[in-house]
Amino acid sequence: MRILVSNDDGVHAPGLRALVDALAPVGRVVVVAPDRERSAVGHALTLHRPLRLERIRPDWYAVDGTPTDCVHLGLHGILDRPPDLVVAGINHGPNLSTDITYSGTVAVALEGALLGLPSVAVSLAADRGGRFEVAGQAARRVVEAVAGRGLPHGTFLNVNVPPAGRWEDLAGIRITRQGRREFGSGVVEKVDPRGRTYYWIGSRELGRVEDDLDADVAAVGAGWVSVTPIRTDLTDHGFLEELGRWAL
Repeated sequence: MRILVSNDDGVHAPGLRALVDALAPVGRVVVVAPDRERSAVGHALTLHRPLRLERIRPDWYAVDGTPTDCVHLGLHGILDRPPDLVVAGINHGPNLSTDITYSGTVAVALEGALLGLPSVAVSLAADRGGRFEVAGQAARRVVEAVAGRGLPHGTFLNVNVPPAGRWEDLAGIRITRQGRREFGSGVVEKVDPRGRTYYWIGSRELGRVEDDLDADVAAVGAGWVSVTPIRTDLTDHGFLEELGRWAL
């Protein structure tokens, strides 16, 4: 079995090394990752400049592009045949709720699923603390299950692991849906030494968080490993018929 691995924290991120170590017993792992941190780039694809690929060591490659670029180069520029699985991570920080629309980590799994490959995104749901090795144990369990059972076409898995010192400290694995949470102000306005206004986007201050344990946010908050199936089809099928009555 061959597993294509990428991330958005960069090719030298400790979470990537932990993921490779965890998946090594499952099959041959080929890493194609950004040459630097590319967090929150979402599903961006580089179309207006050439990409550079550097071989760091056997089965490890760095790309001066986005996580989505890395999936394409892995499939079409490095591997002689498609991998059996695409796995992203281990991201340092959560990818829950609306985070997934911004996440380069989730974008790796999304791109894999769009290309018809079983795909999994894995995140350590802590900005600080926690152990990547524990998240790696969760990754291996999920990946082995996907390898054995497969996934529906157009579906990938988003896995978030709470911070824990040992696997035994976790509540277990819980199948969840994408939850809801509200952020506080995400824009901070400052003035530079020359008197010009500038802005920082990305406040982590949280407002209201959904408390239903079937939601990814609440499950992780209660100590569960959250596994959420995500579809590549964004169509609101429930609204199609009503929209058709609008006589547009």
